Amino acid sequence: MTLAPGWRVAAASFFFVAAAAQAAPAETAKRPGHAAIASANFMATNAGFEVLAKGGNAFDAAVAVSSTLAVVEPQSSGIGGGFMALLYRASDAKGTFIDAREVAPGAVDSKVYLDAQGKPNRDTAENGPLAAGIPGEPAGLVYMAEHYGKLPLKVSLAPAIRIARDGFQPDERFLGAIEERKDVLARYPASAALLLPGGAVPQKGWTFKQPDLAATLERLADKGVEGFYAGDTAKELVGSAKAAGGNWTLQDLASYKVKERKPINLDYRGFKIVTAPPPSSGGVAIAEILNILAGYDLASMDIVHRTHVTLEAMRRAFRDHNDYLGDPDFVKMPLDMLLSPFYADGLRATILPDKATPSSMLPMALAADPGMHTTHFSIIDADGNMVASTLTVNLEFGSAFVAGKTGVLLNNEMDDFALVPNEPNAFGLRGSVANAPKGGKRMLSSMSPSFVIGADRVAVIGSPGGSTIITQVLEGILAFIDGKDAQGIVAQKRFHHQYLPDTVAVEDGTFDAATTKALNDMGHNLKVRSSWGFMNVVTWDRKANKLDAASDPRRPSGLGKVQ
Repeated sequence: MTLAPGWRVAAASFFFVAAAAQAAPAETAKRPGHAAIASANFMATNAGFEVLAKGGNAFDAAVAVSSTLAVVEPQSSGIGGGFMALLYRASDAKGTFIDAREVAPGAVDSKVYLDAQGKPNRDTAENGPLAAGIPGEPAGLVYMAEHYGKLPLKVSLAPAIRIARDGFQPDERFLGAIEERKDVLARYPASAALLLPGGAVPQKGWTFKQPDLAATLERLADKGVEGFYAGDTAKELVGSAKAAGGNWTLQDLASYKVKERKPINLDYRGFKIVTAPPPSSGGVAIAEILNILAGYDLASMDIVHRTHVTLEAMRRAFRDHNDYLGDPDFVKMPLDMLLSPFYADGLRATILPDKATPSSMLPMALAADPGMHTTHFSIIDADGNMVASTLTVNLEFGSAFVAGKTGVLLNNEMDDFALVPNEPNAFGLRGSVANAPKGGKRMLSSMSPSFVIGADRVAVIGSPGGSTIITQVLEGILAFIDGKDAQGIVAQKRFHHQYLPDTVAVEDGTFDAATTKALNDMGHNLKVRSSWGFMNVVTWDRKANKLDAASDPRRPSGLGKVQ
């Protein structure tokens, strides 16, 4: 198993042609004839359908959903951040991966992220302009519209511009996020003016208007990439960042490029899994875990032993995640090894049938020397075009720094670098020099947008959730393969292991008392975790030609809609 070679028309069988050959081809639909969108906010889902109604396709809808989420949920994503998106274009069976991840500014210096003891300075890494990478989302939206969409960018951005200008009433989660970050928001005048009106956390019923952001989006709509990465917007971004101690330059913005990459693909139990390549760490980890699990008959195992081997596979994949992975434009990674079923055979052989392996007992991988405030949406349109896109600013409201008169909240993705090798970041993940910061380099991400392709069933899946993105998407893939519908996938309880810390995070109610005791007796240290990502899933039953869309019930404002 390797990275997909080309994965274009010649590999169209990867998607539907070969998949349909496993069943009766005449019984499966080639196009849905209607569309489905699932996102974390009903305004974003409706924006996507508004653009589809104007003649757009799934990629135009993705621009509308992304930009609207930037307006209505700036605590989770925004044009001051980045995204990764998996695309499938039905007309020529082209599948591809859009990497609009942030990059480190050219003047990055790891010393500014250290305290006097040489440990990560959490404040510098998480708050203010030094925490921010150069945004990729604006360039990514322009790229998707120009290369895959049907409509002018002005049409696809119109819903977001309208909502930013006219305002909306934020939900309680939005207001709660302001409460959590109020002390940092208050440090920066533009942030406080935008989110702390009158110097206080706003109350329910507040109408949130963002005229500066609307103007920034209009410049993007009018001028494309130049409307954000050059001219007045770029000058204001750089000037405000420098005035607050940042190190951005106009050249950093001008040199940003979207990357189109080859997805990772693998076979698992008769399904084709298409997922994210580096600089996402998610696809590699998911593939490694599934390769390990392929050696077990999970269906015949009781819940205790099935959970045990899944946790042990997670533990080993995250060990490799920490040591090997980084930006493929800067780091040579042993992907052929990590994605090989033979490598998985060796890892599986180290798993004891009834006893957890302490992470401290696993040998270190031979590397080359590496919150929950993200969002995801899924789309299938009437022609069968598909988008799985995960967007982020990292922590709630990113760096909490609004860049002057742009209205743009900057990300705090610099913390996703291994600022100090083997020291944990905000999500407890550790990395090696493979993920060390360097000018122009993309920081490693857990974002894992994925497609699951069966003989007559298809799923578009992804989730926010920091380091738990990887395991949540994995568990969603397994649930879909086991026959669950979209609502069942997003609602199922979750568990997670990431090698270090050596604990199993579980959602309350995931296991009954007997299962919990049995897993603890095996040596797994289970701890209840309250914060999980909000998954959004779209499925297509090609035999019945039925679309289904579901938004995570943990997020009441989300909307999965078929129309």
